[in-house]
Amino acid sequence: MGMLIHPLSAILSPTSIAIIGASNDAKKRGSQAIRQLLGDSFKGNIYPINPKQTEIAGLPCYSSLFEVENPIDLALICTPAETIPSVIEQCGLKGVKGAVVLAGGFSEAGEQGLKLENEMLAAARKYGLRLIGPNTSGFFNRHIDCNLVGFNQLPKGNIGILSQSGNMALSLVTEGTSNGHIGFSTYVGVGNEADISFHEYLDYFKQDPQTDVLVAYVEGLKQGREFLEAAKKTTLKKPIVLYKSGRTEKGQQAAKSHTGALAGSYGVSRQVMKQAGITVVSESDLILPTAEALSLLNPPKSRRLAILADGGGHATIAADVLTDLGIDLPELSEKTQQKLKTLLPLQATTVNPVDVAGATDSNPTRFIDCAQAILADPAVDGLLVVGLFGGYHLRFDISLKEDEEQTAEAFGELLKEFGKPIMLQSVYESCQTEALIKLRKQGIPTYSSIETAVKCYSALAEYGQFLSVTNQLSNTQQKVDSQEGENIVKKAHNEERLSLFEHEAKALLACHGVSIEPQLVASNIDELTSIAKTFNNSPVAMKVVSKNILHKSDAGAVKLNIMGAEAMKKAFEKIISNANNYDPKAVIEGVLMTPMAKPGVEVIIGVVNDPQFGPVMMFGLGGVYVEVLKDVVFRALPLTQTDAAQMLNQIKAHAILNGARGEAPIDKQALIQLMMQVSDLFLQYPTMSEIDLNPVIAYPEGYSVADARMILTT
Repeated sequence: MGMLIHPLSAILSPTSIAIIGASNDAKKRGSQAIRQLLGDSFKGNIYPINPKQTEIAGLPCYSSLFEVENPIDLALICTPAETIPSVIEQCGLKGVKGAVVLAGGFSEAGEQGLKLENEMLAAARKYGLRLIGPNTSGFFNRHIDCNLVGFNQLPKGNIGILSQSGNMALSLVTEGTSNGHIGFSTYVGVGNEADISFHEYLDYFKQDPQTDVLVAYVEGLKQGREFLEAAKKTTLKKPIVLYKSGRTEKGQQAAKSHTGALAGSYGVSRQVMKQAGITVVSESDLILPTAEALSLLNPPKSRRLAILADGGGHATIAADVLTDLGIDLPELSEKTQQKLKTLLPLQATTVNPVDVAGATDSNPTRFIDCAQAILADPAVDGLLVVGLFGGYHLRFDISLKEDEEQTAEAFGELLKEFGKPIMLQSVYESCQTEALIKLRKQGIPTYSSIETAVKCYSALAEYGQFLSVTNQLSNTQQKVDSQEGENIVKKAHNEERLSLFEHEAKALLACHGVSIEPQLVASNIDELTSIAKTFNNSPVAMKVVSKNILHKSDAGAVKLNIMGAEAMKKAFEKIISNANNYDPKAVIEGVLMTPMAKPGVEVIIGVVNDPQFGPVMMFGLGGVYVEVLKDVVFRALPLTQTDAAQMLNQIKAHAILNGARGEAPIDKQALIQLMMQVSDLFLQYPTMSEIDLNPVIAYPEGYSVADARMILTT
């Protein structure tokens, strides 16, 4: 019955279903599921299982699975949690391929529930049986009329749903039903993911010919790394629209670096998901409108959009929101403007945004002439129409109804002719006039809110941008064969240290091709005379070397701009004294000396093992205020050059990198190369836990790593 051949297809496109815990009580799921399947005319076989009944809803009822002579693809288990392990054992013996476990009371309920879940899982794996749930609302496959959730009046369509909340799924389905234009393919309530995980469902939806766009509601991920890998493969074929709720503080409590303190947040989840091509929305009421836009329209070639409005107010609002979201409003060519001037009255605005100034109030078809001129302009890759269209016959005169409907059909022809996305916002969207219905049928989404329309267009443009750079999103990891690097890490472990000394961290960076200034460690004050000569009496930075003091500035164990042997000796004594006062038990190895870095733009580059997504790089403005400003961005490793370049441009203060107030722009390519080297370094050493380069001082040519911290695991 299913068109999809996939390991999960026997479960999500079953031809036979056993309802274990079937019932004649209409209040129970074991009754509701059977009646739903029968009411929807499910074409597969339905086998009610209940030893106390002989018939349910006109179907013969079996006392056990073993009475059923035919093979069974799927079992819907409607019995209490404590019965589930033995029920799964019976399913395995019967050769059932998969089961939906509705009951709660498993790992989400505490230690005893976790034990029960493990027993259930052991029974399933013994027979190779796959589980949806437990603690799930179920699933539906609208294209085979298999509804094991009980949602009513499900419109059939091309949008799939994955959700960790049954109520959220119900909300989406209800919204889609009332919308009247959105239909669904398959929904899965993932529940506790005891067996089948999010990333496996992504792979299923990637191959499902009935699903064009996948919607996902996520609270947390057990296997975030696998999820990202599956998402990258899926988004190359079809969009994923995701709403991420909840915030995690895992990893922050024990953080030992700036990077560790800022990671493990919602921001990490959002950004690494976007890196995988996922369209992440931050407002729940944008989920379906965004999914609809992505299902109807091809992404634009660029972020250049034109606005066609029948009023200055709507045009201004749209332009403001578009600008906030980074959508370009290009200047129309002289040819386009001249054409518009022949179509519109003198008071009309023919620059972008274009305001028809009432020209369409009595002649809605004028929209088409204007839209055609604008879409023909090579500077424009998409069109947003805002205002009253679809309701002119309501606002002015019923005689305009036919003109509006003809205009709607003509908009559809323009969509085909130019292949550029067209969206429309209308004051009359809620009226569902025939003109607006015609627009939808021809693949042009319509919205009542300007903000919603603009955000949906931005999502469409962002997805197009992701697809345009996919050839650069390959794994670019470069492994460096460095015995010296291995020895540095091994030495720290042998000395039972969970961090590298700064000079060791910089030496390890140098092993991976990073440019590092000369550095020397003085273990006693007598060495400083010769060291001063080595630095030609130039100013140096002096810092304590101690495994017990990670935040050296806090301990007063950093002295800057020190020149000459005598000044070095005084600074040395002060650093040792301050370090001893800060931590009397600290083991002090000596004092590190490096040349003073010249002023520049201070940035931070760090890596941390995120509890959900594994190794993640952070970039942002650096220095002592990094945790205050929190102007940072994240990407999952391994990093590509495209990822690194996007990070530089994504921070709020990116203008500083480009040379604000007449300053020369920093050497972005050098920073990108440094970020790539740090990515490769982190992935090469299995015990590396955190890297913190703060600050890295960026210059018009090159950079200087002023401080480096590396944390290890045992």
